[in-house]
Amino acid sequence: MHQSQHLWPSVLVFIISAAWQVVGGDAAAAEKPNVLLILVDDLKPALGCYGDSHAVTPNIDQLAARGMRFDLAYCNQAVCAPSRFTLMLGAHSTSTGLYGLGNRLREALPDAVTLPQYFARHGYHTQSLGKVFHIGHGNIGDPPSFMEPHFHEKVIEYLLPESTEGGMLTREEAFFSNQQLDRIGSLPRGAAFEAPDVDDEAYADGRVAAETARRLELAKQRRERDGTPFFIAVGFARPHLPFCAPKKYWDAIDPHDLPLPDYEELPVGAPAVAGKRGGEITNYKPVPEHAGVIQDEALKRKLIHGYYASASYVDAQIGKVIAALDRLQLADETIVILWGDHGFHLGDLGIWTKHTNYEQANRIPLLFVAPGITAPASATRQLAESVDIFPTLCELADLPPPAPHVPQPLDGRSLLPVLRDPSARVRDHAYHAYPKRKLGRAIRTERYRLVEWTPWNPSAGAPEYELYDYELDPGERRNLAADHPQVVQRLAQILASYPAPVPRGGPPRRAAR
Repeated sequence: MHQSQHLWPSVLVFIISAAWQVVGGDAAAAEKPNVLLILVDDLKPALGCYGDSHAVTPNIDQLAARGMRFDLAYCNQAVCAPSRFTLMLGAHSTSTGLYGLGNRLREALPDAVTLPQYFARHGYHTQSLGKVFHIGHGNIGDPPSFMEPHFHEKVIEYLLPESTEGGMLTREEAFFSNQQLDRIGSLPRGAAFEAPDVDDEAYADGRVAAETARRLELAKQRRERDGTPFFIAVGFARPHLPFCAPKKYWDAIDPHDLPLPDYEELPVGAPAVAGKRGGEITNYKPVPEHAGVIQDEALKRKLIHGYYASASYVDAQIGKVIAALDRLQLADETIVILWGDHGFHLGDLGIWTKHTNYEQANRIPLLFVAPGITAPASATRQLAESVDIFPTLCELADLPPPAPHVPQPLDGRSLLPVLRDPSARVRDHAYHAYPKRKLGRAIRTERYRLVEWTPWNPSAGAPEYELYDYELDPGERRNLAADHPQVVQRLAQILASYPAPVPRGGPPRRAAR
């Protein structure tokens, strides 16, 4: 288009140029890289590329071989909706007050500019498929974030009638479809797992992968037609519970090879507020509804098998998306990021699912493939946070730094120096938080994690601390805070440098530091 502008009447050139400015377009848009952002629900680094020998994840492993693996990446809050807000806003939940599953972004931050909105301002065509923003628990996602209607699919999905007592609406189906939220406890529980002999597209993730491949074809046509780069966010639901995946993915993993949790007690000396029993997993049968520690070994093995089978199923869907990228010859001009929204406990410390400040709930897989920048099969121990993705992608795409241009707080740091050189460092810790009857804010260094549990009303009592040493105690069996006061003091000083956390339901504030 731009090569032929000298043939147009000058007034028309002026009009076209002005139109680009109105939409925030860039005259060099055709030179900008595309962005494919892959989000995976509840995916911990239980992947072959992270050294898990039990995982059957060849497609994610091959994706890692194309670029850089972050070995110490952390979410900023280990629950779906807030974690996705941190990704899309580049802001901690403690900076926005968006702590809950039911929080609605535009009610709290009506003028926020999300990551895809920022790319749209600079000439990108943006769209989303699958689980991107959290929809459910009263949350409606964020339609303004994308230029096309969201391709919505199910998170909770069953194919076998016996999984739902003959087709009844289950508790988690109601949560995730915003139905009967006032009577969840009276609804039946769905099955924690099923393994029907069906094709991949019988479940939502297979349909999302197929539609993403189709959208990539259309995006290529659009770019060839008018030079517009794409920003596509695609979200997969598995391995989120229930562990529903086609039988072939269960069959590919021998459950007897999978390790059972070797320590099922809460850390010695940890404050009571830090622990967890039951929770989300009790909404699924046959898990005891009022579970403490699950005692049934066969059930534990089945749940762990289900998690690995579900991860293998989603790996295959991601493989189809990457295969479409390759088939369309888009890989050399597309940045690909794979991100897990948080980790997942599989019985360690006696905990299942997420919703804690411990390592298994907060450590995530993070892969960057940036053509011409990331070296193949590279890895780094740079600590990284979800909020870092916003500024990193902006710098990779050569967009103006977002800090002066968006109204919400920006807590992330660009990881571009690390993508160029795995030994480079842009931060010496990661930050995350979890809200309970107290707010637990955490600092994770390469060796330690400090968690400071503070009453929401600071006058209600002194903070309680947890300290874990991952060189000496990677399983978090003992709170060492009382044994190492100097380490506690040093890390607590880092926490004190952060802005005061926004209260739940309180007004958002700019968190500049």
